[in-house]
Amino acid sequence: QVQLVESGGGLVQAGGSLRLSCAASKTIFRINTMGWYRQAPGKQREMVATITSGSSTNYADSVKGRFTISTDNAKNTVYLQMNSLKPEDTAVYYCYVRAVTIVYWGKGTLVTVSS
Repeated sequence: QVQLVESGGGLVQAGGSLRLSCAASKTIFRINTMGWYRQAPGKQREMVATITSGSSTNYADSVKGRFTISTDNAKNTVYLQMNSLKPEDTAVYYCYVRAVTIVYWGKGTLVTVSS
């Protein structure tokens, strides 16, 4: 059973930066898309950023210009560099991997941005 393990969350002041990482416990073959979603208290889970196997990226409008998604395919790892963080970025961030018809989710890492 493949597990996705996120790390890098924590408490940061507004304007600060964090880097999230997500590593798979086993090699995942035929990855189509990797990405990050988040869920703030009382809100639905929303897409933050995704990257395809062809390196095409997609970002939520709210994070464009501030967040950058990248991967290390050799390590089956996806990263999210978050700069200029705002209190509204506070949420649990979930790693996501889609391999053909199989979707994997991490358990989430909490990011808290204080004002």
